[in-house]
Amino acid sequence: MARPRPATFDKVKTVAENRRARFDYFIEQTYEAGLVLTGTEVKSLRFGEGSIAEAYAEVKDEAVWLVNANIPEFSHGNRFNHEAKRPRKLLLHEREINKLHGAVAREGMTLVPLSVYFNGKGRAKVELALAKGKKTHDKRETIKERDWKREQSRILRDRG
Repeated sequence: MARPRPATFDKVKTVAENRRARFDYFIEQTYEAGLVLTGTEVKSLRFGEGSIAEAYAEVKDEAVWLVNANIPEFSHGNRFNHEAKRPRKLLLHEREINKLHGAVAREGMTLVPLSVYFNGKGRAKVELALAKGKKTHDKRETIKERDWKREQSRILRDRG
């Protein structure tokens, strides 16, 4: 029997976060995926360097790839240093890959990385979201909600 997955992932150290993704997309479902990295990439991430602001994921050849994620070259790396923006393979179960492929192909959804982090065991992970793009009026609605919540908290704080 499979172990139930936790609702939130065990994030010990968050390296990079895509804060714009929650504004631009409706997040349907999140997945935790492992990253296939070289040694200098891991060292660079451990120093807190890396960006996934323009990154996305795609399903290709029965595998999921993280494209356009920027992990800068390691400063003390030698000739075995890595390319900064190379595509990186994501490790997911076959059932999850098939589910993602179906959602992207049929329903027009997008795979967006939300964060890159190290878990409790020290492994680099990506929080990957299956998302649907927001229209302009949806974004305006999100801004209104956010402003109202902020105003609400100010009122409660002042009266409380």
